[in-house]
Amino acid sequence: MYYLLVSQCIDNFKQMAVWLDKAEQHAAARKLDVNIFMDGRLAPDMRPFTYQVQSASDYVKAAAGWLTGQRPPKYEDNEKTIDELRERIRKTVTFAESVPKEAYADAADRYLTLPWKQGKVMRASDYLKQITIPNVFFHAAMGYAILRHNGVDLGKMDFLGQLDFIDSPRA
Repeated sequence: MYYLLVSQCIDNFKQMAVWLDKAEQHAAARKLDVNIFMDGRLAPDMRPFTYQVQSASDYVKAAAGWLTGQRPPKYEDNEKTIDELRERIRKTVTFAESVPKEAYADAADRYLTLPWKQGKVMRASDYLKQITIPNVFFHAAMGYAILRHNGVDLGKMDFLGQLDFIDSPRA
């Protein structure tokens, strides 16, 4: 179960790279610098697009790490360009996908000691359910909405990604 749910978060996070491609296409068609999207936000008190990608990255790599007894890699959060965000996505996905399914085997029995909550622990299931999944999807949705708000041609399938249909076994 843990592997499957983290994989779902990874797949959603990968879609952000597709959105960056579409943002580049949008900017090129309008002769704009694609990096104008980096500071995009929906409200004045909202964190910008760059932060949304960075945060989704942090939650994906943290889940792959903490749920399997590893310390996740730490990134600088210093991306300034679309290409730098694309590289962050690549690094995050590479790390998260490098964790084998078997590494999640004892996740159900794991209690996590998180560096930002000293003196407290959290069941792995609660961490996944209450922190990872909602935060990955929240930050992905905000990043998606920021690009849409700024005219990038994104639709629901750009958020969902590829759907893997198969022939009906009853046919």
